[in-house]
Amino acid sequence: MSTKLYYAAGASSFVPHTLLELAGIDFEPVNVRLHKGEQESPEYLAINPRGQVPALVDGNEVITEIIAIIFHIDARFPEKGFIPKEPLARTRFVETLAWMNNTVHPTFVHIFRPYKFSDDETAQAAMKRHATGQYRKLLEELQALAAKARAAGNDWLGGASCGPLDTYALALLRWGTLAGINPEDYPVLWAHARRTAEVPAVARVIERERLKLSMYQQA
Repeated sequence: MSTKLYYAAGASSFVPHTLLELAGIDFEPVNVRLHKGEQESPEYLAINPRGQVPALVDGNEVITEIIAIIFHIDARFPEKGFIPKEPLARTRFVETLAWMNNTVHPTFVHIFRPYKFSDDETAQAAMKRHATGQYRKLLEELQALAAKARAAGNDWLGGASCGPLDTYALALLRWGTLAGINPEDYPVLWAHARRTAEVPAVARVIERERLKLSMYQQA
C-alpha cells in the first residue's frame, strides 16, 4: 500500500510529516508551495477540495485534518505507541492535542493571517497585536505542560518516546518566533523543542523542509 503526504514547509503538516518518519515507513513527501498558490490548483483540489494541507493518501484513501491523520497513523502502527493505550492517559493526550490544534493554532493564524478574518487594515493590526499577547499566554501554558512532564520524569509529552504532541509543541513555539516572541523567554519549552529537533526522524523532516528552529530577531 503506497503512502503519500502532501505538506507545506513550516506549516502544521510538520506534525504528520514527522510522525511518518518516526514510524519508519516508506512514504512519498510532496511539498505544496502555499506561497505559489499550489493548494488552489485543480490537481491539488482533486485530492483535497478544501485546499488545505496536510493531506495523506494511504492506498486508495485520502485523509485530511491533522487529528484524523495522527489517529490513522497510530492505528496503522500501534506498536509505535504514538497515542497512549491506558484510558486516562489516552484522554489526556486527546485533550492536549485538541487544545493545540483548536486553540493555540488558530490564535497564531490571527497573528500570521489576520486578513482571513477582516478586510479592514486597522482591525487587522489590532487583531494581530491582541492575538500576539494571547499567544504568549498560550506558550506559557505549553511550557507548564513540558515542565510537568519533566517533573514526572518524562522526556516527552505524550508517552515513552517522541510523538505528535512533542512535534506540535516544537512547531507552535517556532511559529511564535515569527511573531517576534523570543523562545528563550520559555526556557523549559525551548529546551524541549531543541531536544525534539535532535531526534533523528524529526531532524530529517527539519532538513527536508529547510526549517530554522528559531526566526526570532531582536528589535
